[in-house]
Amino acid sequence: MKPLYAFPVVLLLAVVPWWSGSTYVFHIATMVAIMIPMALSMNLMLKLGQLSIAQPAFMGIGAYGSALLTMRLGVPPALALPVSALLAGIIAAALGPVFLRIKGVYFVLLTYAFAQIVNLVFQEWTSLFGGNSGLYGIPKFSLFGVQLTQVQHYYLFGLLATGTAYAVVRAMERSDVGAIFHSLNGNELLSRAIGSNALSWRIAAFAVSAVMAGVSGGIYAFYIGFLSPDAFGFRTSVDLIVINAIGGAVSVLGPLLGSIVIVPLPELLREAREYQLLIYGLCLIVFLLFLRQGLASLFERHSDRRPA
Repeated sequence: MKPLYAFPVVLLLAVVPWWSGSTYVFHIATMVAIMIPMALSMNLMLKLGQLSIAQPAFMGIGAYGSALLTMRLGVPPALALPVSALLAGIIAAALGPVFLRIKGVYFVLLTYAFAQIVNLVFQEWTSLFGGNSGLYGIPKFSLFGVQLTQVQHYYLFGLLATGTAYAVVRAMERSDVGAIFHSLNGNELLSRAIGSNALSWRIAAFAVSAVMAGVSGGIYAFYIGFLSPDAFGFRTSVDLIVINAIGGAVSVLGPLLGSIVIVPLPELLREAREYQLLIYGLCLIVFLLFLRQGLASLFERHSDRRPA
């Protein structure tokens, strides 16, 4: 099957909330739309052969930054969100020259340590971030005097972010940039031999992924209206890994499909929340045994051309 066949399925799923008319379904769909750019941000790093556990920290920077700029400094939400996302990207670019000189498990540990430090700051700096009690009273997003107050508004906002993130990552993958990323992951020595600056490309990818995560965080903050460090902890990293594994990390389509399947699970398993990790594990085992390329492989013809 061609990748194009997946889009009618995705579009059909995207209109399900409108068909149901349920606020509850809209909420779940909105959370899916917010998580997809996060999953794509991790997927971008995976294409370089680097597993980044720092994505929830960048999401938290985008979320708390958007909220605090609006609440404390009176910055319009439409400006606070991109500024905070850009701040996450700047922090990633500053850390990149140190972090991205390291590969494999040591890079994973470095990004994990960074994420834990950021989360600890959110917890302990109570006067600014509210600590474990949370940050309350975040205003709703507004643009040109129009305030987004309904869950349907944030669902559309999330779809816009999802479409933009997907288009960016797909365009990068299908361009010369994608070819460079593939060469860095497959044979870095050869890539360097033909003139590619491996570290610079990795830093750029890390910064772009952080901006994407920061945008997700900003939308999340304005939608939920409350922030707690728990939302940006290690559990979110696990969710992103599972999403990419089940959706298919080799394809840009994978994080999208994986989010549609995984994000609703906590709600579907509300009565059996203590078994959620067990079910995650069983799903991973099944997919690794029988569908190693993830759900995206069902919509792709195995050929030499790049995945969509």
